[in-house]
Amino acid sequence: MTVEIRPFHVAETEAVVALWHAVGLTRPWNNPHQDISRKLTVQPELFLVAVADGEIVGTVMAGYDGHRGWLYYLASDPSRRGQGIGRRLVEEAEDRLLALGCPKVQLMVRPDNGIAQGFYESLDYVPFEVWATGKRLIAD
Repeated sequence: MTVEIRPFHVAETEAVVALWHAVGLTRPWNNPHQDISRKLTVQPELFLVAVADGEIVGTVMAGYDGHRGWLYYLASDPSRRGQGIGRRLVEEAEDRLLALGCPKVQLMVRPDNGIAQGFYESLDYVPFEVWATGKRLIAD
């Protein structure tokens, strides 16, 4: 199977949202359509998709704020897990961040998502203690 990793196209919105729903990435307080719209206004070239046989089989959103990079919405089609799609998406996002001069990258994993924790550990991501907090400025 040939998998192409490239920037997202707007016409792929519904396929991406369906994938996010299928893998459990969506939450009631985050409108995925709005998250896509917002991402397209800031570093849209860092919103990547994996495409195989004309279908979206993976996604990752990356961003760089001048201090650190972040990864969000990493997803791979459950029927294609173990084929390296997630790994390739992370590596491509890291390469693009590095090309921007990004010295480090971080991400958040929910505590009950042991599969994701193991995946990131296999990519040399190291957990660290922080108090994560946030404040919604715009209600979706």
